[in-house]
Amino acid sequence: MLNGAEISLTDCQSDATAVPEAATRLSFEQAFAAHHRLVYRYAAALTRDRGLAEDVAQEVFVRLYQNLDSAQRDGLLRAWLLRVTANTSRNLLRGRGRARSRQESFAAHSWRVTEAESPDQALQRQAEITDVRRALARLKEPLRNCLLLRNEGLSYKEIAAALEINEASVGGLLARARREFARVFGKVGKA
Repeated sequence: MLNGAEISLTDCQSDATAVPEAATRLSFEQAFAAHHRLVYRYAAALTRDRGLAEDVAQEVFVRLYQNLDSAQRDGLLRAWLLRVTANTSRNLLRGRGRARSRQESFAAHSWRVTEAESPDQALQRQAEITDVRRALARLKEPLRNCLLLRNEGLSYKEIAAALEINEASVGGLLARARREFARVFGKVGKA
């Protein structure tokens, strides 16, 4: 019984070309039920983190849902799922590593600054931070976001993807953003 209808052997023989195609194609629910444990185990082995492995598995099946037909092309669904699992795991680990290093760098810098600052120096630093924020607020988009994202350590490719702009234009936008920031900051600092 398949989808509530009985299929006899003669029905299958009359349309022989449809049977292999129908037999290899799975619905999303069938693919999920058949491969979720495999994807999760592989993600857990790659990430060594159960929570992250769950995130990876969820992302993999979201992508499967969006690309169900192309994922099953040539009958290689399992290989497609494992390739997407490996890529997603690597991307998430790489992103976490970058975030961790930025946080550690920020924490180390903040600790050094607060340890060595006198109250007058802290007040001066706060005034400078306020001036920088005012100058940034006066920059137009996408100049402001380019400058902020680059300051966060993102590559030109990542900035282009985040802002949905051409990667070749990121360098020019950053140069313009730096010039504009210097101009605006000079006016803010004098005010």
